[in-house]
Amino acid sequence: MAEAGEITILLRDWRAGNPAAMDHLFELVYPQLRQIAGALFRGERPENLLQPTCVVNELFLKLVRQRSLRFEDREHFYSLSARLMRRVLVDHARSEGRQKRDGGIPVPLEADMAWINAKPAEMIDLDRVLEELEQIDPRKCRLVELRFFLGFTAEETAELLNISKATVDRELRFLKGWLNDRLQST
Repeated sequence: MAEAGEITILLRDWRAGNPAAMDHLFELVYPQLRQIAGALFRGERPENLLQPTCVVNELFLKLVRQRSLRFEDREHFYSLSARLMRRVLVDHARSEGRQKRDGGIPVPLEADMAWINAKPAEMIDLDRVLEELEQIDPRKCRLVELRFFLGFTAEETAELLNISKATVDRELRFLKGWLNDRLQST
């Protein structure tokens, strides 16, 4: 993971109007975000029009268009990146016109998994459940996004959210069950 202070400094410089800061930020975080996006596409059909590079590029286009964004720190940046990456995948799923399957969709959330191998219809269901979680507990939603969409380790997630690793582990055990219950009851 990139040096915490460096990302925060670049975010502040970009907010202050320095366009070179966004370029440097892009270079700094692109490899990690590209790797994460690549993991999202494992097992996908090769003819899938949406590719990992497109997801990351769309993420940065959304960030650049939102000049009014005010990032507090790298945690805020990565949380928003996870949410925007999720939006790109959900928007793509909706544009494919896929219909939700009856009976809910089990999305495997393994402890060592740093990605979600979900089909487009599954992404729509997962997004709906995560929006519900956001309303109940925004920090827990950030935890899921950081661990399962951005692929951060439990230690990195704990550092970004300013909580202990034990809290991350405990909350993830609860959240995996809660998410699976919500997805299956759909």
